[in-house]
Amino acid sequence: MEEQKIKQDGTIRIGKNIRAIRKSKKIGQTELVRKLQLSGVDMTRETLVKIERGIQHIYAGQLAAIRDVLETTYDEILKAED
Repeated sequence: MEEQKIKQDGTIRIGKNIRAIRKSKKIGQTELVRKLQLSGVDMTRETLVKIERGIQHIYAGQLAAIRDVLETTYDEILKAED
């Protein structure tokens, strides 16, 4: 079964939220990618940069792994912009 891609829209900016959460926890992009790779998620720093900029879709599995590594919730990652 093919993994589901999640597309960002104008209201919910997943990448921007991921970046804000990552920075608030003082985790660099390289460190986050390393932790994701150790948990079995195939992702490069370039991919993370594109996701954070909102120019690449994120897979559901990637989203779940990022949630776990950043010890956050889907609510925080998917919160709408004010």
